[in-house]
Order: sequence, then C-alpha cells, then structure tokens
Amino acid sequence: MLFVGTHEHSLDEKGRVVLPAKFRSRFSAEAFISPAANCIAIYTPEAFAEMVTRLQTQVQEGSVEPKILRRLAASSDEQRIDSQGRLSIPQRLREFASLENEALLCGAITHIEIWNPDDWEGMADDLDRSLADTFWQGGGI
Repeated sequence: MLFVGTHEHSLDEKGRVVLPAKFRSRFSAEAFISPAANCIAIYTPEAFAEMVTRLQTQVQEGSVEPKILRRLAASSDEQRIDSQGRLSIPQRLREFASLENEALLCGAITHIEIWNPDDWEGMADDLDRSLADTFWQGGGI
C-alpha cells in the first residue's frame, strides 16, 4: 500500500479536507494525524501502529528517548473519515502546518503529508535538485 502523487484541495469552513479517492481507498473509516516536519502526516491505523511498535522497540533498546514516544502520542489525533471522504484537521495542527484555505496532499510512500502549498513549493525545489544529483551520481532511487 503505497501513497504516491500530489493533489491540491481546499479546506472547508470546518477545517476538513477531502482525501483523494485513490488515497481514501487505502483507509478504513479512521486515520491517525500527527505533526511532521513543517506538515501534517496522515497514517492508516495499521501504519501508525507499525510506527509506534518500531518506536517502542527503539525506546527499549535505548536508541530513542521515551519522551519522543510520549510526544507522538500526545500530539497525534485519531479522526474518522466521513461518508464524503472528508478528514477533519484539528485547529492546532492546521496552525502548526500554516494551513488556511488550500492544502496540498502529497503521497509519502507509507503515509500522506498535508502541506501549505507555498511551503511545499520552496521545499520541493530543493528536493528536485537533490533527487537529480542522486540520479547523476548513479544512486538511482
């Protein structure tokens, strides 16, 4: 179950965004939403559970501090996807990701990221150059 592609959508007056049909089909009726690097990450329940399990193992091994897992749990939210495919984004997460009227939903392989379109544009330019460099150095993807 891979999430790829980019889709631009408007947020409605209640802070909801419509998940694209090709993304929505991979979810049950629920999703986990977490702050990420300048964006919001949306996980299927299975992907979120796998991430938590990996972090718990890393905490037990001592490679990750317990406060990381604690912060993930406290800052994440479980949301229902309604019958129209809309996902409600809590106000605190909309503020965190600087989301106002428009949102860019980007596949991030294991999850979806929701970006402010302007923030995405600046970051994407840098990534495009890095990706091109990787190809030219023979690294491929």
